[in-house]
Amino acid sequence: MCGITGYVGSRPAEELLLAGLERLEYRGYDSAGIALLSDGALDKVRAVGNLEALRKRVARENRRSARSATIGIGHTRWATHGRVEERNAHPHSDHHGRFEVVLNGIVENFASLRTRLEGEGYRFNSDTDAEAVAHLISYHFEGDLPAAVGAACKELEGHYAFVVMCADEPDMLVAARRECPLVIGRGEGEQFLASDIPAFLGETRHVQYVDNDELVVVRPDGVEFIGHDGLPLDRAVKVIDWDPETAEKAGYDTFMLKEIHEQPQAVARTVGDRIVDGDISLSGLGEIDQRVLAEARRIVLIGCGTSYHAGLIGRYAIEEWSRVPTELDVASEYRYRNPVVGPDDLVVGLSQSGETADTLAALRLARERGAKVLGVTNVMGSQITRETDGVLYTRAGIEIGVAATKTYVAQVASMYLLAVQLAALHGTMPESRRSDLLGQLEAIPQQIDKLIADCDGPVRELAERYHRSEFFLYLGRHVGVPVALEGALKLKEIAYVPTDAYAAGEMKHGPIALLSEATPVICVATDSPVSDKVASNIQEVRARGAHAIALATEGNREIATYAEHVLELPQTDWMLQPLLAAIPLQLLAYHVARLRGLNVDQPRNLAKTVTVE
Repeated sequence: MCGITGYVGSRPAEELLLAGLERLEYRGYDSAGIALLSDGALDKVRAVGNLEALRKRVARENRRSARSATIGIGHTRWATHGRVEERNAHPHSDHHGRFEVVLNGIVENFASLRTRLEGEGYRFNSDTDAEAVAHLISYHFEGDLPAAVGAACKELEGHYAFVVMCADEPDMLVAARRECPLVIGRGEGEQFLASDIPAFLGETRHVQYVDNDELVVVRPDGVEFIGHDGLPLDRAVKVIDWDPETAEKAGYDTFMLKEIHEQPQAVARTVGDRIVDGDISLSGLGEIDQRVLAEARRIVLIGCGTSYHAGLIGRYAIEEWSRVPTELDVASEYRYRNPVVGPDDLVVGLSQSGETADTLAALRLARERGAKVLGVTNVMGSQITRETDGVLYTRAGIEIGVAATKTYVAQVASMYLLAVQLAALHGTMPESRRSDLLGQLEAIPQQIDKLIADCDGPVRELAERYHRSEFFLYLGRHVGVPVALEGALKLKEIAYVPTDAYAAGEMKHGPIALLSEATPVICVATDSPVSDKVASNIQEVRARGAHAIALATEGNREIATYAEHVLELPQTDWMLQPLLAAIPLQLLAYHVARLRGLNVDQPRNLAKTVTVE
């Protein structure tokens, strides 16, 4: 869950590495460091805190290597092994000071490796697993860095991507990966390495993806891919059509606010050419063709966090419209319960990054047992695209803020598309109903755009009133439940407010005891077949003196008679309301966090991409 950068070429490496790390800071930010190689000597600078702390340290030291070095590596850390201290920050060196390593992921057998290497006389200066990799490469080094890295990889267990630099081989970087992301940026006489494309997007759009158990040798004049069998590999260079400016704030105060405002475009691109003349067209899903979808006897949806909430909406939609039995699982639990899954099942894994370790592991298990596997992701070339039978891209564009906003609504839109396609193939939805539903889905982007403008002011007022509250409760029914779960998660992760979310019918089974006159209760009360039940729950909230804040469909006057505050949403099909209901809850979390003086783009203890269990 860390960010890696690397550069080898003819330009000064230091600023290129720092700039790349700034674009990866969303992946981890409790400490950072860079290492440069100049005149046969390695030079390293590390600092605890964000990239600004590292920049200040670099400027203060004013090293000669910074002016002459044209090769280097960098890292921004999210701690897994060892406390947040400078000695645990990357890069890490061997005890001879001839190697520097940056690593993303977890080396699961690092403790046994450390014990063995300490027995060989290697001295450890940190608590990290990355330092064990540096010593292990040094142990195997006999004048050939790629060979030493290859030998070391044979001993490593876990999920990782790392880059190593050696003082004895000053014209190369060597990298390897297993499960964790790593991508190469190709230039003229220079090459880049990173955990994610934004790190070098301003320098080149030509990329090569590194696959599992591959080793890469990177020199100024080219890149060599080596397979797990030690044989060279051909790897195509792909051109990314992302605009570097999409990774900047474009005048907004934060990336999160920018990305909230980009949600109309995210949904429009996701829906886009997949709705043709009032009908659904989900082509380009690889081996998941119409036959596979038509023959599926059960759908299993798998995700973590926000992706799990999008999957929950998908479960409601798929069962409601296609009548195909559908299950939803938390990816981190799925493979440990020995699930019953097989050839008649379609397993759908949702991961905005395409690199979520738990989701990938769950999909591998399902595939091993004969199920067809579909990935839903926002990132082309990510690991999930290489380990599934087909991919449904969400087309949200680069998302920098740690808290998912536009990738979430794009996932929800993709779930609706899949549900409609399944309904069409299983013959459970009349053509007229399908056409009407898809027409309303196409109108959602314009409605989101208007909703952002209309509700921001009222939401700010609510945030001003309740931002000091010590507890929030979120309630919903049917598709309102995942809306409540997602809204509560947003408030927890960026505002650090203790928050709970429940199916409203469960309130009397315990959560009602938490209510007091100081409790704001967010009620998802949009029009639906169960809206009268939600109205009753709102009355129960008010009877306990708590403050009921309702999300209601425009024109519903009844809810206003029960709730203390009402945020109105545009009218659309009741099953599509979650796409709209997410917006005011994102803005509420955002404004509460800002009023509390918090960094919404980089919430504490969190990282954008969870590549470890």
